[in-house]
Parts: sequence; C-alpha cells; structure tokens
Amino acid sequence: MSASGKRIALRIEYDGSAFGGWQKQASPEIPTVQGCLETAIGQVADAPVKLVCAGRTDAGVHATAQIAHFECPLDRGERAWTMGVNSLLPPAVRVREAFLPSADFNSRFSALSRRYVYVLYGGAIDSALLTGHAVREPGKLDPEAMREGARHLLGELDFSSFRAAGCQSKSPFREVRFVDVYAQREFVVIDICANAFLQHMVRNIAGSLLEVGRGERKRGWIREILQARDRKAAGVTAPPEGLYLVAVSYPQDCGIPSRAIAPPILDRLPDAG
Repeated sequence: MSASGKRIALRIEYDGSAFGGWQKQASPEIPTVQGCLETAIGQVADAPVKLVCAGRTDAGVHATAQIAHFECPLDRGERAWTMGVNSLLPPAVRVREAFLPSADFNSRFSALSRRYVYVLYGGAIDSALLTGHAVREPGKLDPEAMREGARHLLGELDFSSFRAAGCQSKSPFREVRFVDVYAQREFVVIDICANAFLQHMVRNIAGSLLEVGRGERKRGWIREILQARDRKAAGVTAPPEGLYLVAVSYPQDCGIPSRAIAPPILDRLPDAG
C-alpha cells in the first residue's frame, strides 16, 4: 500500500473512434478515454482519482489491453472496479479486469514492452462493420515485401524519421523487439512490439510499409528512411483507426497476471467475406 492509499491496476478495452485520444485535454468539450474513466472511477471511489496508463493512445486509436493504475483510499473490490465502474461508462469503454499490483508498480514506468497491431482490410467491398476499426486498402498488398522491409526496424535504433514533429521524447532511440506482417483472411496485419514508442511511430511505420506493400517502394527503402533521421524521408502517417494497443508486459513481481494480456485483435474481427 502506498502512502496515499491502495494502488489499483486495471486492464481496459476501448473503441477510440469517438474520443480525442487517451489523455485528458485542456478543453472539457473534447471527450477522452482518461476523462470518462476518471469520472466513473471517482464516483465509485467517492474520491477524485488520476489514472496513469501504459501508453497514451491518439485520437481514433483503440485498445484491447491498456493497463492503467490509480490511488484510492481503500480497495472496494474487483466487482466495484469492473461492474460498478462499467455501469457508469459509455459502451465504448470497458474495464475488463482489476487487480492489486505491487506497492511500487507504475503502469507506465514499470512496463517492459508495448505491443500494437495495425489492421488493414482489403475486401473487394467495403465492410459495414469495420468502418473506424480497420483501414480500407482496396489494392493488393505484398505482405512478404512488407515483412522484409520491416526487418530493418529490429533492434535499438534512432527512429527520428518515424516520430511526429511534436514528439516531446528526449531521445529518438527505441528498441523494436518483434515485428511481423502477415495476411489473415481479407486482412493484412502489422504486428510490432518495442520497449516503448515515439509519438505516431507505429502509424508512420505503417504508412511507409504500405508504400512497400503497394510496390511503390523497394524493401530496402525502410533502411534508407532510418538512416536519413528525417521525418520527411518517410511515408505519410497512416490513419489512426487501424491501430490497436494489444499487450503491455511487466516484470513478474509487479503482480500483473498473465491473463491481463488480451488475445490478438483479429480473433475478434468478423469474417467480412
């Protein structure tokens, strides 16, 4: 228990379509995931709370396994933090699990890695169910070329070419530990895991890999982008609606159970065929 009370951790799932991102904005008129959660949790806790999350997702970006924590004078129990809080939330946000982590747990700074998937839909006809949840890519993509290009991203590298102009991170270096591109049914998925990500890093990578997949660029272009260390050298930023935060890993002694990792997002997508 911390000096200010109990530390509660949550696994949160949300559809980011209707939100201006995770982080609360200066204007209360902009709905945010953090804002609606803090309001609902505060009512159950009967005290103001401030959520700290593992990854501050952008407007329109989704999550199946966002991890966040807050301090509370007392623990009201898992049912209160799940069922009780969910009864006060909009349908697009759900607390899937609540647990008591170690006293020094921090959802952001204790995280070892974050994993995202970017979902592209290539069906011949637009899907009524996937609008806002996958990026429509009607042309035929070459996942193998995209996968080969993506391998240049592995390791601890300078990702200046893939960071947003307004990124406030002190260092452009990040360690990409895993990256894959594969086809599944009518989808092409970019699956990437790193210790952390720069602002818009995944979407900028996705935009560049799309140019490779369309045959507009060669596979080695991704290496050239990295070497340039210039955002202008990369492709356009891919739209937010295809991006999902699907996993955050922590040391075992943090008290975050392995079941807190949600299944791959494609297990939940409908067969649009």
